[in-house]
Amino acid sequence: MLDLELLRSFVSVVEAGGFTRASERVHRTQSTVSQQIKRLEEDVGQVLLHRDGKDVRPTEAGERLLSYARRLLSLAEEARDVLRQPGGEGAIRLGIPEDFAAYRLAKLLGAFSRTHPRLRLDVRADQSKHLARDLERGELDLALYKRAAGEKGAIAVWPERVHWVTSKSHPVDVDVPSVPLIGFPLGCVYRAGAIHALESAGRAWHTAYTSSSLSGIQAAVAAGMGLSILSEMSIQSDHRVLTAKEGFAPINKTEVALMASPDASPATLRLADRLAEFCDNVQAKAA
Repeated sequence: MLDLELLRSFVSVVEAGGFTRASERVHRTQSTVSQQIKRLEEDVGQVLLHRDGKDVRPTEAGERLLSYARRLLSLAEEARDVLRQPGGEGAIRLGIPEDFAAYRLAKLLGAFSRTHPRLRLDVRADQSKHLARDLERGELDLALYKRAAGEKGAIAVWPERVHWVTSKSHPVDVDVPSVPLIGFPLGCVYRAGAIHALESAGRAWHTAYTSSSLSGIQAAVAAGMGLSILSEMSIQSDHRVLTAKEGFAPINKTEVALMASPDASPATLRLADRLAEFCDNVQAKAA
């Protein structure tokens, strides 16, 4: 019999590409995860991972085991859910930023729903400050949101690189005496970062357009109403990224945090694992 905990650690190491990130996912120390992989290799009588410093990748035997491990873990999760919620009344309240909602995350959530038919997903896309507030109030079970870099407490965090953008067709003169700023309302981490960057550079600014909608901000930038800062996944084809030579260097003082409520259910934590994998992949593609 294959130990599911060992399989879970194995899958996490492969998907995370190393022991450090995998240990964070499975809430074990790095040495414990390493010992679990060794036990699994002894159980199956095969070397499952190539280890080259911090670089870890599956061997041929590891590749073969990987698909079976994922299926076994998924089936075990489904069985637990059926027994815990025989009436199918379980629900996960998830909050995500608007740019993530439009960036392939819907496919992940749809796949999760299909593999957990007895669970109900209640997903809300909103500004990060509202998601953080509602998670703290107990109105969300899980939230993925933007925050200032370096804050404490999270299942996982990913550094975020955001850029100053202008219109490609109607660019704003970057040498204007007062920079016209487009952004979310007061309290948005992007708005705070943009204002801090401008004032640190001694640049005057004024609010040109404020919207609670990402699509509204994108449209205002495209129309040439002002400058804004956007995440890489939110920059559109009718936007132009400004450069450090123009006086608008990328801002690296924000991060994406994945947070769960203190009493999160096992199903909620499994969804958190899926979201962590998604963000790992986005981060890897951006590197």
